[in-house]
Amino acid sequence: MDVLRTPDERFEALPDFPYAPHYTEIADESGAHLRIAAIDEGPRTAAPVLLLHGEPTWSFLYRKIIARLAAAGHRAVAPDLIGFGRSDKPADRADYTYERHVKWMSDWLVATDLRDITLFCQDWGGLIGLRLVAAFPERFARVVAANTFMPEGSGATPAFEAWLAFSQGVPVFPTPMIVNGGTVRELSEADRNAYEAPYPDESYKAGARQFPALVPVKPEMASVKENREAWKVLERFEKPFLTAFADQDPITRGADARLQARIPGCKGQHHTTIVNAGHFLQEDQPEEIAKVIDDFIRATP
Repeated sequence: MDVLRTPDERFEALPDFPYAPHYTEIADESGAHLRIAAIDEGPRTAAPVLLLHGEPTWSFLYRKIIARLAAAGHRAVAPDLIGFGRSDKPADRADYTYERHVKWMSDWLVATDLRDITLFCQDWGGLIGLRLVAAFPERFARVVAANTFMPEGSGATPAFEAWLAFSQGVPVFPTPMIVNGGTVRELSEADRNAYEAPYPDESYKAGARQFPALVPVKPEMASVKENREAWKVLERFEKPFLTAFADQDPITRGADARLQARIPGCKGQHHTTIVNAGHFLQEDQPEEIAKVIDDFIRATP
């Protein structure tokens, strides 16, 4: 496995992002050693709030939420998935599979030994994060799901099909444009540049390019079986589970209702809609999201 590592100077002077990375090394089944970066802010004695990003973002997405959660006394932990942010990046698209992503983050979770976790997951952060909940239910105290789902081969929305076609066909993967297109507000030039920072050139984008093709939207696709097994656990998950989807995300619209219908922990929760927000709702409404998380923790001790 050929592994790329983004030079540190690419991450200097990013807006609203003063956080130092914490690194954990894991061993891949190939024998390669991979470094996973994470932001870890707030009191170390507090229960962790695990913030999982998706495609094609990184922990920068949570910068304003991290600050608010830490100020409220929470420990905010935001890792970069393999292939993203400051984490290592296998150079071959074939190195990336759904199951490898789950294994990488499972190994990271065990190595960091996080417990009593409040998970906030969005996009692929949910596809991976909900698998972590199913694999380690004893480590999680509650879950907030936003603009995400865990597919099991039952089809895709037209919006996702359009995104898949674009992501696989565009000659240069335009990360800043993609993120800006998934927000209601217009990102500043500095913010857009921060989303390109992990990628000195296209060779670093194998993971970002591959992610859309890994979503198991057809029954014959890889990871359908594993997701169905995970759903069996989630359908018995009675710990508090909240949905907080955006009002302007065509890709995941309606998935919140499906989560509520299948997961017992959703019953009786004050599910919410984040207003005036797109797919990357963390960029549009960070203050509201931090409040949702804080209120949820305080309401479900």
